[in-house]
Amino acid sequence: MTHPHPYDTIILGAGAAGMMCALTAGQRGRRVLLLDHADAPGKKILISGGGRCNFTNINTAPDRYLSANPHFAKSALGRYSAQDFIELVDRHGIAWHEKTLGQLFCDGSAKQIVAMLLDECDAGGVTLGLGHVIRELDHADGQYRVTFGDRIATAPSLVIATGGPSIPKMGATGFAYDLARRFGLKVVEPRPALVPFTLGGEETLFRSLSGVAAEVVARCGKTAFREAALFTHKGLSGPAILQISSYWRHGDSIGIDFLPDLNAGWLAEAKRASPRMAFRKLLASHLPARLAETLADRLAIEGDLVGQTDKRLDEAARRLADWRFTPNGTEGLAKAEVVAGGIATDGLSSQTMEARKVPGLHAIGEAVDVTGWLGGYNFQWAWASGWAAGQVV
Repeated sequence: MTHPHPYDTIILGAGAAGMMCALTAGQRGRRVLLLDHADAPGKKILISGGGRCNFTNINTAPDRYLSANPHFAKSALGRYSAQDFIELVDRHGIAWHEKTLGQLFCDGSAKQIVAMLLDECDAGGVTLGLGHVIRELDHADGQYRVTFGDRIATAPSLVIATGGPSIPKMGATGFAYDLARRFGLKVVEPRPALVPFTLGGEETLFRSLSGVAAEVVARCGKTAFREAALFTHKGLSGPAILQISSYWRHGDSIGIDFLPDLNAGWLAEAKRASPRMAFRKLLASHLPARLAETLADRLAIEGDLVGQTDKRLDEAARRLADWRFTPNGTEGLAKAEVVAGGIATDGLSSQTMEARKVPGLHAIGEAVDVTGWLGGYNFQWAWASGWAAGQVV
């Protein structure tokens, strides 16, 4: 066993937040050790955005994040913006494009973002230790002491940047929460977020639509998202569903507006305009044929519009505008893009991400109870929270 090697800060986790924190601190002249149990950095970055990394969102704002404290993210997001990260990407000559709804992707590959972060870490003299499981971790006399492999490192500050347990096949674990609890920090119960729903009971019939997608408005409580929904062999997915899943709790129903561009009386109006139009044919003119058939079967409306009362057509329009599903669960951590919950923000400084009662201990990124919408928001939180901690460690 070698003698302890002194650093100014030790960062656990070489993902988006950890690398951002490391490069920021390193370029301030700090001696930084960045550790990860994986054999390569940024594994989640590499698979994001279909391999093109949805690295930020130009519409980033604090109200697009879930947290027990909705104000917590304001400071970091306000001080390190999407534009700040775009400028970094531009300096490295990485071509990018806006897809939809402010989502920015690399034209080429997510590998470019990882390479950029590693170049910036190198410029800051960051020491990178990959493929190392933490064997021991102690805190005494103002120093954190980390044993990994046959080496020991010490530093007056320690940063938890190991993420959450979503996508365990990538090596994700609940290590951050275990460590936080060990230091007396509270953890908001973690749960899968940005995750597909599963359907059971009578609703299993919708599984036969596997592969069918439509633009809808998905609602849960007072929250709504307009994007595509996708039927799967297990239930419901697609961007609108992933978004609303972060707000869903077991037992809640979700409402789907299958025809968000049509008004409440559109079916009765269609009857007056085209009385001999078959209901099924009319529905299929607005929706994918298989979906239209299934909805018509559930509504039990047969024949031409002229054969239906306005009252019945208005009721059908209301159901189509707020079709209720009660998911029996989600596809869990294996398919969740992120985890909602995490290290409680009430024990952290929103300015520095430092634990209020544990000097020198910081938590950043997905490990913290701050969860963004789908579409680059979680990466922007990683950059912003990593930068905030990197300014002070």
